[in-house]
Amino acid sequence: MKTKIALLTLILLFGSALARAADTVLTVAVFDFESKDEAVRDLGPKVATLINANLSAEPQIITVERAELEKVLGEHELGLSGTVSADSAAKVGQLTGAKVLVTGRVFKAEGELFVVAKIIGTETSRVYGELVKGDGKTSLSDLSADLAKKIAADVTQKGDTLVAKVETRDELVAKIKKALGDKKLPSVSVKIGEQHFGQRVIDPAAETELGSILQACGFKLVDAGSTNRADVEITGDAFSAYGTRKGNLISCKSRIELKARKQNGDVITVDRQTSAAVDIAEQTAAKTALQNAAAEMAERLLPKLAQ
Repeated sequence: MKTKIALLTLILLFGSALARAADTVLTVAVFDFESKDEAVRDLGPKVATLINANLSAEPQIITVERAELEKVLGEHELGLSGTVSADSAAKVGQLTGAKVLVTGRVFKAEGELFVVAKIIGTETSRVYGELVKGDGKTSLSDLSADLAKKIAADVTQKGDTLVAKVETRDELVAKIKKALGDKKLPSVSVKIGEQHFGQRVIDPAAETELGSILQACGFKLVDAGSTNRADVEITGDAFSAYGTRKGNLISCKSRIELKARKQNGDVITVDRQTSAAVDIAEQTAAKTALQNAAAEMAERLLPKLAQ
């Protein structure tokens, strides 16, 4: 009996530790480093690849693969990676789910090779810089590994300044209510189809989350069983997909696309939101990513519905 209790306690502690780890893991996207000078023309992409490989080995970092960046952003925007700014970081973060972007520059000066990294928080626009340099005897692999260690230290130790403070449900609802003011709130119906990795699901997380926030903010929800038609109909689709695995942790990404229209068919707004989440179970990570996306969208969407 004592053995079973001890084993159960160990399992609970292990699960708790994994849950805390999931909360602290950050998703990082590494873009090609700028290397315009003729002497270092081909080094930018190589440095980015090496740094990405080194960061992938860090337990508290999940990297966005190059193929995923190409799929989401396209080659044109990737070509601008060396000049990614704090202003454009938020947009890139929304599209990729990355909390931190890493880019930089490679150049030579006075016989030495310099690699400068810029670490940008996509939610806070906070920027940190790191630098390594070497002479002709220092390999690019060693320089990249050293720089990756510095980047990893910044991401893990200064993560609270790179990532926005997590907003509670009560704080979100209070913010939306303030934006709504004394405006008249219409009745609303919500219908969001949901798929995970191409498979239709029967318990849509995005629809549930958005409906819950609508009710908390004072909107009247109308469903298929109601006798009255809603003043505003919200329809759309939600998708979630497996991202990558990091030890026992699994990341999933999500995207929600919505349209809100009045009874007469006039479109109030069209919106979309992407998000990502990490958990020890794929299904939970997928649901959490969708809930996060729905909550982020609600802050923009609900004030537009009020008359």
